[in-house]
Amino acid sequence: MPGPGCRTTAPRGQAFLGAGALVAVAAASFVLRPVDATARPSHRPAVDVRAAYLAECGVCPGAGGRGTTRGPTLVGVGRASVDYWISTGRMPLGDPRLYALNARKTPARHPPRYSRPVIDALVDYVASFGAGGADIPRVDLRAANLAEGGELFRAQCAACHAWAGDGGALLHREAPSLHRATATQIAEAVRVGPGLMPAFGTAAVSDRQLDSVTAYVRYLDHPKDRGGNPLWHLGPVAEGAIAWIFGTGILVLATRWIGET
Repeated sequence: MPGPGCRTTAPRGQAFLGAGALVAVAAASFVLRPVDATARPSHRPAVDVRAAYLAECGVCPGAGGRGTTRGPTLVGVGRASVDYWISTGRMPLGDPRLYALNARKTPARHPPRYSRPVIDALVDYVASFGAGGADIPRVDLRAANLAEGGELFRAQCAACHAWAGDGGALLHREAPSLHRATATQIAEAVRVGPGLMPAFGTAAVSDRQLDSVTAYVRYLDHPKDRGGNPLWHLGPVAEGAIAWIFGTGILVLATRWIGET
């Protein structure tokens, strides 16, 4: 049988172990306790917008954006213009020498080189060069009138961009396709008039009409073709060509059948 000393040692050992377990549990609960996200400082790196501008943008308009022999001034161009050119990937130019040798060459659309936060920072940075120009339009497609937008598009836009928004050839230029443009980019192009495109202010196209035109251009991506096969939306030329080919073939076959009988 265990002696009295053993009986008194065991409870003390169990108490020590129990106290250690409580301390361990308390420490674990403190370590594993969820931390309030609002109290944690943000470690998201800030955008070095000046370095980004000088690296690929400032070579043509200059460090202060006041223009050089290689590029125009950016003072007062407006936030909408800067956002349009950068978000569509037309700026910065891939190789400025190609455009210096051919002044008629128009920058084509490419995937944007920068992420959305960097684009926003660049827009703010260029806007700090000087006030002026159009601000980025706020488009509300829910308030749009699709029928009115179609009328305005056919009257003002279809002559260059084609009735289906596929783009078209101009004198030494090419009107781009509209199918990859976002709603904001469409509205920006209307207000800014990039390249040879005329700019439409609120006196020519009101904000409500701009919503309608933007909605119609977005509708052209997936139009409701109720007349049958759309034939790639090439218009009456493709329809007439296919009708002529099939019609001529049927006439030839009918003539041979009549001649044989």
